[in-house]
Amino acid sequence: MARYTGADCKRCRREKQKLFLKGAKCESAKCPIEIRPYPPGEHGRGRTKDSEYLLQKREKQKCARIYGVLEKQFRGYYNEANRQQGKTGENLLRILESRLDNVVYRAGFAKSRDHARQLVRHGHILLNGRKNDIPSARVSPNDIVEVRESSRALTPFQVAVAEAGDKTVPAWLESIPSRLRILVHSLPERQVIDTQVQEQLIVELYSK
Repeated sequence: MARYTGADCKRCRREKQKLFLKGAKCESAKCPIEIRPYPPGEHGRGRTKDSEYLLQKREKQKCARIYGVLEKQFRGYYNEANRQQGKTGENLLRILESRLDNVVYRAGFAKSRDHARQLVRHGHILLNGRKNDIPSARVSPNDIVEVRESSRALTPFQVAVAEAGDKTVPAWLESIPSRLRILVHSLPERQVIDTQVQEQLIVELYSK
């Protein structure tokens, strides 16, 4: 399975903003974008004006990087969103938010989406009572996501219980840290998705 193996912090610097790919490190003074707030590479500080196409391309790259999705899969999500009723950009964000790894992250059971993806792949997460080790699996309203009984003593989940309440859980989810359980009440509307992307630029890019 294809995956990105480079430095996550370079991705943030390329987009000139924090994408929160490294969990606690992104909140600290050690975050590279705090030290070098310009794109990586020899000519990083010399880049000034971006074309309309480049702005659209960068917005798509930023969104894909935030959710940890590669190009082929991202394009598939866009095509699916385009076939649905409603605004394509909002449909796309809703699809990305409904991924199992994102739900685990949003509920505060992981420090980052990469961390959540690892927890899912290692078989620690149940979806409606059954083990699901596919990070891209999608949740639906009234689904129940929880940590396997045999995994609850592991450090990441004990930390999640101890730090419950430190992170705001979106209203479409209900986190029950004491039981390491997440209730999916609905799929999110655009106004409750705090991902800082301009989805219309992505639609314009793929519509060409």
